[in-house]
This record gives sequence, C-alpha cells and structure tokens, in this order.
Amino acid sequence: MDRLNAGGLVMVGCGFMGQALLEGWLANGLRPEAVTVQDPTPSDWLRTQTGLRVNAPVPATPAAILIATKPQVLDQVLPPLSPLGNGETLVMSIAAGAPVSLFERHFGAETPVIRAMPNLPASIGFGATGIYGNTAAEPHLPIAETLFRAVGTCVAVPDEDMLHLVTGLSGSGPAYVFAMVEAMAQAASDLGLPEELAVALAHQTVAGAGAMVAQPESQAEALRHAVTSKGGTTAAGLAALVPELNLLMGETIQAASKRSVELSQ
Repeated sequence: MDRLNAGGLVMVGCGFMGQALLEGWLANGLRPEAVTVQDPTPSDWLRTQTGLRVNAPVPATPAAILIATKPQVLDQVLPPLSPLGNGETLVMSIAAGAPVSLFERHFGAETPVIRAMPNLPASIGFGATGIYGNTAAEPHLPIAETLFRAVGTCVAVPDEDMLHLVTGLSGSGPAYVFAMVEAMAQAASDLGLPEELAVALAHQTVAGAGAMVAQPESQAEALRHAVTSKGGTTAAGLAALVPELNLLMGETIQAASKRSVELSQ
C-alpha cells in the first residue's frame, strides 16, 4: 500500500461493492487520508469514516483511480477525470461490462487501465477477483493485485474477453450457491424436516464444505471422493444430482457470460 499511501487513491462511486473493497483496504494498511471518494450521495457509513476525503478535490496526480459506478453513468462520470490520463495514474474499474477501450477513449491510449471483476464475498474478505490490464498497465499490476488480494483471491486473465467467463463463474457465482442452499433446505423441508432445521443444516453444510475446499492444497474432487462411500447414501444422492448438475451449471455460466457480453456492447 506504500505507493497508494504516498500518491493517493481516488474512488469514484462508493456503493455496496465499493464500500466492501474500501473497508478491506483500510484494514490492510491504506491510510484514510490517502483516499478521496467522489460520490454524489455518500452513505451513512462513508460520512462517519474519520480521515477519508469525501467529495474533496481530486489530487493532481493520484497513484490510482477506482471507477466503482454503474456502467450507465460512465459517460457522465469520466470526462471530468480525463486530464489524469496518459500519465502515471492507474485507472481501475469494477463497472460491469465496460471495456478497457472505453477508458482509453476517455483517458488516452497511453493510460494504464485495469478492469476488475470482484464478487460479493469480498465484503467479508473472501472475494474472488479476476483482473485484466492493457499493455500500459503491466508495470501497475502489482498495485491491483495487492488491493484485490486484500479482500480475497485475485487472478489475472490473459485476454479481456475472459472477464465475461469470470463474471459468469465467480462474479455471479455466489448467487448460484445461495440458490443451491435454498433448494437443499426446501427439498428437505418438503420431505418432512421442519423448515427451521432444514435451513440451519443447509446453511452450515455449505459453509463447512466451503471452508474445507478453501484449505491449502484442497481439491474439490478429492474431497468428494473422500466423503462418498461405494453403495452409500452420498453415492445415491450424487447419482441423481451430478448428471443434471453438470449440464445445468454449463448452461448457467454460459447464460451469465452471454449477458456480460451483451452489456459490454
């Protein structure tokens, strides 16, 4: 965080995801005094943070800018920031579907630009973020990686189009898991388990399995084999689940990725 603390970070927009990221960064060494937040309707949380420069003038040459607004307002938000382009200021964006070329058009072709696709668990430090940068951004990748690893896992993809798949997998993925928890609890409840017990057991089952697969060197396939005895109850359940699940998950990720492509056009 040294470079950001020295040069400053400008955050444009600070909604739910922006706040989640900012909380994680502040907890990992980013000084509040180094952060300028531009938001026309700052949240109560933002207003109560000591030291943050909320709606203060943007520094002349900040180390980085994070665009955290909705993509629909980018054409209004970006022009006033264009003088910061074609220099050493890194432009990062979490605006869904907004391509690198859009930011190059506003800031200049020599501007280092990095797109990032974080997900909801970043709000509790367990995020999964995919990033892609243009050629000018290569020297700046460590800054982006430091920031997004402060709130979970960060991976760089070699092609910008792969961010659509990242969106379909990890960006939208938490909602798939939440839907699965709901389905597990509903199925058990429909079969006779009291609803409150079904919900509690489904929640803890998925939380526990997630914690196990998150352990170093863990592999989902190996864990699945370990818990599946030949001819046992788990094997019977998986025989009913897996064929449909593989097909359905492929369709699910494809649909979300396709929508990401549509939003970028």
